[in-house]
Amino acid sequence: MTSAGRFAPSPSGELHIGNLRTAILAWLFAKSSGRDFLLRVEDLDRARSGAEAEQLRDLQAVGVRWDAAVVRQTERAELYDQAIARLTAEGRTYECFCTRREIQEAPSAPHAPQGAYPGTCRRLSHAEREIRRATRPASIRLRTDVSEWAVEDQLRGDYVGVVDDLVLRRNDGVTAYNLAVVVDDAAQGIDQVVRGDDLLPSTPRQAYLATLLGLPLPEYAHVPLVVNHDGVRLAKRDGAVTLADLAAVGIPAERVRDLILESLGLPAGTLDNALPHFHPGTLPTEPWVWKTPRS
Repeated sequence: MTSAGRFAPSPSGELHIGNLRTAILAWLFAKSSGRDFLLRVEDLDRARSGAEAEQLRDLQAVGVRWDAAVVRQTERAELYDQAIARLTAEGRTYECFCTRREIQEAPSAPHAPQGAYPGTCRRLSHAEREIRRATRPASIRLRTDVSEWAVEDQLRGDYVGVVDDLVLRRNDGVTAYNLAVVVDDAAQGIDQVVRGDDLLPSTPRQAYLATLLGLPLPEYAHVPLVVNHDGVRLAKRDGAVTLADLAAVGIPAERVRDLILESLGLPAGTLDNALPHFHPGTLPTEPWVWKTPRS
């Protein structure tokens, strides 16, 4: 199977400048290492009508190209079901009836992040589960046997993060992100994952889960985010941050692409032109503060 990198947006709305910068970085990482570049639409949660088409259009407008047909998670339920069935057969899953509020309010283990699952339903008896099933549908959680896991990141070095009993399938029947992304990456031959560094804390969970499923681990590279003037992760409330909004104030997609490349210390122009100058070791290590340029 061909090795590949990928970009995997969720079609909840238009991509903003931070998403586009990460997509360009993922493309540069993949192409500079001789990999294919794939696009996966992570549409397990409710998607906004038309958002996927907008996102694909915007990626193409800044020069991002992919080497195979777009894959959508909603078309891959069988793969997720097989993974959960395997873990269940090995005694590694259990039903959980906790609400989000109950999890937030429950005492957690020392050093565990807010919202880490405290194991409330892990040891329920059969009778207790029967009572709870009568009033609330169950999610399916992974029964972990570790409390932390280490991963190696190309930009951040060794990173150790908390691993809790993560959800594999939500109580509405939807496969959870952490399972889907692990299964999808392996199935697509993705051995390089480049994404925003806000996702680094979830990576040990995914690496541990991949190990349980006997799946190969990709190389990870978590890149700095784009932030607003307050140092907060960029959001659509921060003004003109999408291609459509920027075009409305006279800034075309080609100019946005050039600004992104310049923020990475690369020459303006096409991505192919920037590629020979790209080296992961010389990338900026701090977030990029976005200021809407003048037209």
